[in-house]
Amino acid sequence: MADDLPFWKTVPLAEMTPEQWESLCDGCGKCCLHKLQDDDNEDGTPGELHKTNVACRLLDLNSCKCSKYPKRWDFVPDCVQLFPQFIPKAYWLPSTCAYRLIHEGKDLEWWHPLVSGDTESIHKARMSLRGRAISERKVGMLEYHIVDWPDL
Repeated sequence: MADDLPFWKTVPLAEMTPEQWESLCDGCGKCCLHKLQDDDNEDGTPGELHKTNVACRLLDLNSCKCSKYPKRWDFVPDCVQLFPQFIPKAYWLPSTCAYRLIHEGKDLEWWHPLVSGDTESIHKARMSLRGRAISERKVGMLEYHIVDWPDL
């Protein structure tokens, strides 16, 4: 019965309330990692994306949440805001991202707080950046911090 299903299985991304939309974020922090991208290919497709273990200076590396979320653009003007129409173009979102999964017609992972009921489950499953990232305040050249993590 549809009434027994969680909202992310019945409500399209574009029709979610702001509260539903925000609750989809699992708190992994992966979208806050710096990425380097090669120049576009000759056919106009985006060049190769290189992910780093360097996080935005606003990311709390323990909670994996933005320390200034409501006012983040005051500090990081180019911070990307996700919205439903943007998800198909956000090829850099991690494969585990709830927004991406739902857009692709997939279900949330077992460790997602909405599924587990526990905000720590993502950290216990080692799917967040806790203990894996460093702040941009502590690095020099991003090229020295490229990682090949399978869950990015």
